[in-house]
Amino acid sequence: MNNMNQMMKQVKKMQEQMLKAQEELGGKVIEGTSGGGVVTVEVNGHKKVLSITIKPEAVDPDDVEMLQDLVLTAVNDALSKADELANDDMGKFTGGMKIPGLF
Repeated sequence: MNNMNQMMKQVKKMQEQMLKAQEELGGKVIEGTSGGGVVTVEVNGHKKVLSITIKPEAVDPDDVEMLQDLVLTAVNDALSKADELANDDMGKFTGGMKIPGLF
């Protein structure tokens, strides 16, 4: 019975550490870029877009599709990096296993 109590304490401690790590992800800022840096997107570790910066040289009124592609590419770059960060930060708790709904 003592082993079970010990195990439950360890599980509770790990849950608390995981919650703290998830909270900390929200405070981390990840940057994605495209077009050699003419479009920059910042997201946090919870994949919330914080800002989009577009340099004037990226804006061509005759080629709106190019600007749309640059923004899309920068957003996807930032979100991909946010996923990597979450996997790295949370992977230490899961041993690399992907647990649905965890992150």
